Amino acid sequence: MEASKEKIILNVGGIRHETYCSTLKALPGTKLCQLTEPQHCAKFDHDPHTNEVFFDRSARLFGDVLNYYRTKNLHCPADVCWSLWEEELAFWEIPHAKLALCCRVKLSSTEAPEGEFLLRGDNEDSNEDSLALLGQVERRDYRWWARWQPKIWALFDKPSSSTAAMCLMIISLLFNIGILVLFFVKPTTYVDFDHYNDSREFDVFHVAPKTSFQEVISLLYVELFCILWFMFEFSMRLTSCPDKKKFLTNPLNITDFLSLFPVFIELFSSAHIDKMPEILSWLGFFRVLYIVKLLRIFKLLQTPLLLRVLPFTFRSILKEVFILVMIFAFEVLFFGALCFHAELLEGDTHFDGMVSSFYWAAITLTTVGYGDMYAITAFGKVVACCTALCGILTIIIPLPIFFIKFQGYYTTAIMKEKMKNKRGEAKHHRSRRYPAPVSMPLCGLIK
Repeated sequence: MEASKEKIILNVGGIRHETYCSTLKALPGTKLCQLTEPQHCAKFDHDPHTNEVFFDRSARLFGDVLNYYRTKNLHCPADVCWSLWEEELAFWEIPHAKLALCCRVKLSSTEAPEGEFLLRGDNEDSNEDSLALLGQVERRDYRWWARWQPKIWALFDKPSSSTAAMCLMIISLLFNIGILVLFFVKPTTYVDFDHYNDSREFDVFHVAPKTSFQEVISLLYVELFCILWFMFEFSMRLTSCPDKKKFLTNPLNITDFLSLFPVFIELFSSAHIDKMPEILSWLGFFRVLYIVKLLRIFKLLQTPLLLRVLPFTFRSILKEVFILVMIFAFEVLFFGALCFHAELLEGDTHFDGMVSSFYWAAITLTTVGYGDMYAITAFGKVVACCTALCGILTIIIPLPIFFIKFQGYYTTAIMKEKMKNKRGEAKHHRSRRYPAPVSMPLCGLIK
């Protein structure tokens, strides 16, 4: 009988299951795949009389586990806790198994499993999927680019992958700090004294007479040097990334791309900068993106659990946030118009028009109260008090909803971290007790 047609009998929780060895070999490295090895009788509870292997696990859950080997589609049993199902997959040593689409939709209809699934998909699988994709490309194609692409990607985007990658990230961070220093000390206006007479009068409120054109140009060249490094880094990450579409739609990558242009525009237009001074304000607006680039410092550290939970919490309350924004817009229009006409009844007002009253209502509802506009008449002050009270209630009421959602996701995330650590420790102990037979494939290759 062929080895692929050999059958194996499994006794799980008192229920006997019979399958082919080729079925269990569908997922190499798992516990059931080890049953196809010749020495499996010594590792597991094997009964030589009935020729079956016993496992004291849930027979109900094992049916879906065995079905995963047969169909390559993992389904979550109905009315089963997601944490219990993950523990079962960890026992059978099935890592990073993704649910079928039908079960994903079923999980998304409930609150807690959705948070668990989102945390699992976005934090554990994103980096591993990209590296696995590059590994598959490397195995299929042995050209030089296929061999170097995963290494370049890890070097420029995964600081924890090697010491060289960590050094490159630190160098990039130093360049970012340097360009921020230039952004803070470089003046926003300057005068070319070579083109003006010394007797010419300058507006001291808009021009810094001590800053010459040559001084600013020298700072621009230093800024250009930093930008050239960022261009090199961005191009290397773009050419070596496994998913170009995901890379180009990432907000941080869009920020990196837009921050490359201001210095070039200013250098090319420096000769005509006196004819269009407003361009410096627009370029300064885009240079604010230099500060956003500092968010990449989180790549040097492990992202705190708190920051990983916040995006999922906000995503789960998008409907409530939209309703809150609609209520706030209604209050701005209602109280702004009401206070404006209340002031007009007595002919004394600080409002220039209806739009300025809307601005006053927004500032009052958010309890900021700049004091640049305020109600003067008695009726207007009554409306202002009602506006402030409604603003406080509008802000306070949604806070418990956000807190409850956040607490649920945070508790789930902590449980997942503990389970992940336990699985890692168990895998480490198993690898020490049963080391992988590395010499067998080498012997086969030698033959």
